[in-house]
Amino acid sequence: MKVSFAYIGKTSYSFVQEACNLYFNRIKHYCKFEEVLIEDVKKAGTLSPDQLKLEEGKKLLAKIDNKDFLVLLDEKGKDFTSVAFASWIEQKQVQGISSLVFVVGGAYGFSKEVYDRANMKLQLSKMTFSHQIIRAIFAEQLYRAFTIIKGEPYHNE
Repeated sequence: MKVSFAYIGKTSYSFVQEACNLYFNRIKHYCKFEEVLIEDVKKAGTLSPDQLKLEEGKKLLAKIDNKDFLVLLDEKGKDFTSVAFASWIEQKQVQGISSLVFVVGGAYGFSKEVYDRANMKLQLSKMTFSHQIIRAIFAEQLYRAFTIIKGEPYHNE
């Protein structure tokens, strides 16, 4: 299975990028992994939040293939424990899903078009995190899921 992690805009904080790089490199030991940067919208500051979400959505959807299983990281999504998330990933592998794409949206979330295309929404917490910090948090959880699947000692019960 190929796993992609897409996000809108470059990471502004070096500590977030360092954490992402650490976990992305580890994840590559378990699957084909790709980090996908969706370039910032030009002149974003002149757009309303809805216009910005629409433009970001167009850029995102242009990078998504029809066969991709698209998962949006969204505050209204399904919540899992780490073990349940690992089980869910393993289930997708068994079902023959060849490409899982997880996406963090911009500061205002996703456009209706992106929600309509999504196969699933995933919530990482009931708390709200910045769209940049969540990148590192999710990268760690994705790595944790693969270590659980493989029965490695990273996760403690």
